[in-house]
Order: sequence, then structure tokens, then C-alpha cells
Amino acid sequence: MSDPKIEPNGTQNGIGTLNEKPLHASLKQWIAQPGDQFEVPLDGFFIDVVRDDLLIEIQTGGFSPLKRKLRKLTKSYPVRLVYPIPAEKWLIQPPKLGVGKPTRRKSPKRGNVYHVFKELVAFPDLMQSPNFSLQVLLTQEEEHRKPRTDKRRRRFRKKYLLEERQLIDVVGSHLFETAEDICQLLPADLPDQFTNKDVIEGTGQPAWLVQKMTYCLRNMGGIQIVGKQGRYQLYERLV
Repeated sequence: MSDPKIEPNGTQNGIGTLNEKPLHASLKQWIAQPGDQFEVPLDGFFIDVVRDDLLIEIQTGGFSPLKRKLRKLTKSYPVRLVYPIPAEKWLIQPPKLGVGKPTRRKSPKRGNVYHVFKELVAFPDLMQSPNFSLQVLLTQEEEHRKPRTDKRRRRFRKKYLLEERQLIDVVGSHLFETAEDICQLLPADLPDQFTNKDVIEGTGQPAWLVQKMTYCLRNMGGIQIVGKQGRYQLYERLV
């Protein structure tokens, strides 16, 4: 790939921001290597990081908005999608009535690499492209919240809104370049033919997440349906 020209709102010597959120900016800083270019305009899109011929996109939210961008770019360039999952998270909330100091408490929720399937359902088939790779980062984060201001708060609506996420540290990294790589997340001791129930027992993940996992693995050509066992689909590996 020829060296793209940097426009004024990008930068070659520093890291461009383009009004990005703190977590996105911190991850870009963590990923950065000497010689990288940032916020590079290319084929109608801005690329977070360009490293030689590799395009790196950082996504801290859902994958669906990236469908068009990634499908178009992977036709011509190697693209790596970087996605952070908070393995540990601290919740920062403002004081009640605006008096006193914010509170900081550790969330009981712990993310893991399997949570990437919540978002990968948007385009699991992209893992079949030799130009696409996925890097999952396990992070420690602070989640800053703000109270809702709408007067008619519904009964079951949360009292607080997410204001921003801030990176504390990156504690783990998983790089998936092929469907075979992702299939390594299946339990090693699965039988030749297996069900979602087997995967649930082997991974300790909830049923709703395992359903997304096997959906993704099917649509990237990693496993296939070979029948049924009771009310469960029966799968076998293809890679």
C-alpha cells in the first residue's frame, strides 16, 4: 500500500484525536509503535492507525457500525480490528445531590475473551477473509457515570448513564487471524460431535453467550451442524 497522505486533522508525529473518547485515545497510545500514522484518510474513511501496509481500527462499542467500512477495506488492505473487554472495572459515580466526593467501587462483573461474540455476530463471516484479523484486549477500566436528568424516569431504567470509559491497564491480549484460531476457544476435550450444552459445561459461559459463539463459528466456517441431539443442534469441527 502506498504511504497515504496525512490531512491537517490527522498527524504523523503525534497521535490524532478527531474528538475521540478517552478509552479510544488511550488504546491508540498503547498500540502505537514508532513509524505509525494516525487518523489517515483512505478510500473515504479515516483509519485509526496505519502501520506499513496494515490498517488498525479500534472499536470500543458495537461492531455493527463498522460493517460497511471493514468489508470495503478488507477487499484491498490487511485490516486488524482491536476490541477491548473490561476484565476488571471500577464504577465512578458523582456524589448524591452534588455534595461530597465521587464514589468508586469495583464492579462484580468480569469480562473475558468469550464476550467478543456479543459483537462478532455482526459479521462473523469476515473471519474467512485473509485480510481480516481480530485482536481482543482484556483491560482494567474506570467507568464514569452521570445521573439521568430526564424527569420521567421509567421504573426499570438505570439511574445513571455511562459518561466515559478510561483505561487503567491492558492485562491480556488475544490475536485471531483465522477461523481456526477462534475455534481454539472451544473446550479441548469436546467430543467429535457436540452440542451447546457441552460447550456451556466446558467453558463455564452462559447459554446466551454460547449460542452467539456457535452462531459465529458456523458462519465463519469453523463448525457445521450435523444433526440434533434432543432439543440441541449437534455440531462438529471443520477446522
